[in-house]
Amino acid sequence: MKIHEFQAKHLLTPYGLYAPLGGVAVTPREAGEIARRLGGPVLVKAQIHAGGRYRAGGIQQADTPEGAEARAVALLGRVLATAQTGPAGQTVRRVLVETAVPVRRELHLALLIDSSSGELMLIGGARGGADIEEQAARGEIQVNQLRLGSGREPRGQEVSAFVAGLGLDGGLQEQTCALIDGLRRAFLELDASLIEINPLAVTEAGTLVALDAKMMLDDNALFRHPELAALRDEDDTSAAELQAQRHQLNYVQLDGDIGMVANGAGLGLATLDMLVAAKGRPANFMDIRTTAKSLDIAHGFGLLLDNPATRAILINVHGGGMQACDTIAEGLGIALRRSGRSLPLVMRLAGNNADFARSRLKNFGCSVTDCPDMWSAATKAVELAQRGA
Repeated sequence: MKIHEFQAKHLLTPYGLYAPLGGVAVTPREAGEIARRLGGPVLVKAQIHAGGRYRAGGIQQADTPEGAEARAVALLGRVLATAQTGPAGQTVRRVLVETAVPVRRELHLALLIDSSSGELMLIGGARGGADIEEQAARGEIQVNQLRLGSGREPRGQEVSAFVAGLGLDGGLQEQTCALIDGLRRAFLELDASLIEINPLAVTEAGTLVALDAKMMLDDNALFRHPELAALRDEDDTSAAELQAQRHQLNYVQLDGDIGMVANGAGLGLATLDMLVAAKGRPANFMDIRTTAKSLDIAHGFGLLLDNPATRAILINVHGGGMQACDTIAEGLGIALRRSGRSLPLVMRLAGNNADFARSRLKNFGCSVTDCPDMWSAATKAVELAQRGA
């Protein structure tokens, strides 16, 4: 789950992060009032769930409260398109008004999970700011990495050497090491999947200030953090995706014509890859969580049936101990009876109660093309979708 910059800074402050003074405004008048209270030059920053805001004009400086109000007028309600939002952009519904900080140097720090090893990874750069990913890819800047294992141990000496590699020493080295340790604890205690501070400014006074903060929380751990789940910005989530989450489904709308259902994120991603490899165009990603009941699953199939672009549905299910195949078959049967729409259905079933699921589908009167493996199911779904085009 993505959260906004102002939320990330608020969550990380108890862990040693220092951010510029500021406040959030949803009207131009509020932006002016915050700037007046802060005094001096401020930055007016669009709060959307995407990077690249500065280049897209989503971060603007104002020297007076009236200027801050004018900047807010220009940003609030605007659709801001960045390299990360795509051409559709995101609507700016709030702005963060912060004190402008004189900067001597900018750094970059991030914590994330290394997908290949499952370890906590610390990433840092001696330069920060916009487009650091592109600069690193071109070899213009060096990005240092340090594996922290499970992250439960501070690893002070290794972190100290890592910070020295960023060109920091003395008091700045101590401050940075303390900040990294705080971010490490925040990552674990808040069940984060990403914490990124970019840029991390070294001020003229020799202190560290987070000019921007990006944070993502693990959706699967939100049951442990109801106070964090409440931070979800429902305005930035489509109604379909929001309803899917409430029905124990991970759902993302795409622009293809083949509806896809799987029970497991890895299996779902592999299914998408196979559809694309077979020259198909997925209409969505859908992962059925193990906690989903048949009525939840019926809601998910209903999303696919209600999508006018869908020409065929591919169901790739491996039944496990917590999610048997027949539960998914029952959800499909309920959805088809509710919808009344008939689409080609291609299914690959394996694992717990696979045969029972087939008999359930027959009892529901579902006409399904049953395939023995994933590739044959993907190619058949593409064929049927193209035939119905």
